[in-house]
Amino acid sequence: MLVITRKTGEGIHIGEDVVINVVEAGKDKVRLGISAPKNIKIIRSEMFESRGFNVQAAVNKVSVDFMNRFLEDTPTQLNEIK
Repeated sequence: MLVITRKTGEGIHIGEDVVINVVEAGKDKVRLGISAPKNIKIIRSEMFESRGFNVQAAVNKVSVDFMNRFLEDTPTQLNEIK
């Protein structure tokens, strides 16, 4: 991890297309301005980390719903085969 110090109004470049500027710096928080191409997703760390849990929860919900529908339909399908 690169750690650097910047003052309000200063920034850093990442590659040729991404610029991060310090818009405001306070006692407990820093406001950043980020300029990047639209194809680059910018997401806060806490959102990115919780996204994995949300995806897993969605997959589990879909799986449970599918299995419930499958189990509900199975006796009907088996009776039709007889």
